[in-house]
Amino acid sequence: MFLPALACQPVRAQSAFPSRSLRIVVPFAAGGVGDLTARTVARKLAELLGQSVVIENRPGAGGVVAADTVARAEPDGHTLFLMSNGTAVTAGLFKSLPFDTVKDFTPVSTLGHFDIAVVVPASSPHKTLGALVAFGKAHPGRLNVGSINIGSTQHLAAELFKSSAGIEAQVVPFNGTPALIGAIRGQQVDVAVEILAPLLTQIRGGALRALAVTGEKRSIELPDVPTAVEAGVKDFVASSWNALAVPSKTPRAVVERLQRDIAAALADPGVREQLRGLNIDARSSTPEQTAALLASDIRRWRSVIERAGIQKQ
Repeated sequence: MFLPALACQPVRAQSAFPSRSLRIVVPFAAGGVGDLTARTVARKLAELLGQSVVIENRPGAGGVVAADTVARAEPDGHTLFLMSNGTAVTAGLFKSLPFDTVKDFTPVSTLGHFDIAVVVPASSPHKTLGALVAFGKAHPGRLNVGSINIGSTQHLAAELFKSSAGIEAQVVPFNGTPALIGAIRGQQVDVAVEILAPLLTQIRGGALRALAVTGEKRSIELPDVPTAVEAGVKDFVASSWNALAVPSKTPRAVVERLQRDIAAALADPGVREQLRGLNIDARSSTPEQTAALLASDIRRWRSVIERAGIQKQ
C-alpha cells in the first residue's frame, strides 16, 4: 500500500518563542521617563520569558528612526518598539513617513499612562481653572500659555486647552522642561501645560499651583486636584502613555504570549512601585485596546495640528 507522499515527509515544528534575546527599541535618550519605563518592564519581562531583554536607544526625528527600525525588523516578536502618544502625534505632524503608523505595527499592550497638568505660579490671582478660563474669555489674547517644543504632546495639549476652553491665547514653546519651569516660576508666562512628574516637586514645595490634570481621572499623586473636565473645560482630555508594539506580520500566538507576560510584569508589586516612583499609572491592555488608543490619538492630534495651523515637517 502506498502512502500519500506528504505523509512520508517530516513535519516542520514551529519554532518556540522566544528563541533568543529580545530587544526593545526606544525612541528616547537614556535616562528619560520613557527609557526608564522600558527598562523597568524589561527586567521583569526577561524573567517571565526566560530570555534577556535589551534596551536599544534610538532617539531622533520625533521617534521616526526607532519606529522605522522596528517596522523593517523580522516579524517574529524578538524586536519591539516603545510606542507612545508621541507616535500618534508624529503620524499627523510629518508630511510623509517611511512606514505606516497603523498598518506596519501591531500594538501589543500599554505599559502605563502619566498625567499632564495645568499649573500657574503660586502668586497667580487665578485660583481655579474656571477662573483662568473666565479671565481668558474676558481678555482675549492676554494669556500666555507655556509648553515645551513645538509638536510635542505638551504643546498640542496647550493648543487643545485653548480650543476646548474657547479662549484666545498665545502658546509659548520652550526648549525643554527646565526652561519652562523657570519661565512659569519667573512669571514670564501665565500658565503652563506640562507632564506632571517633573512639576511635582515645585507643586509640593509651593512654588506652583496645580489647577487641573488632563486625564480621564484624578492623579493618584494629587487627589485633591480636579480633572480639567471636572473643572468645567469640556473635551480637554489629554494624557501621555507608553506601549509596546511589534512589526505587523508577527504571528498572533507570539503577540498573545507577549501581551500575557507584559500584563504579568505590570501586575508585579515591585514593578508597579517602581513605575509609581516615576509617576506612571501602570496599566496593561489587549492588542485591540492598544490599537484603538493609538487610532483615537492619531485622529485627536491630527485635528489639533490642523486647527492650530502647525506646519507639517
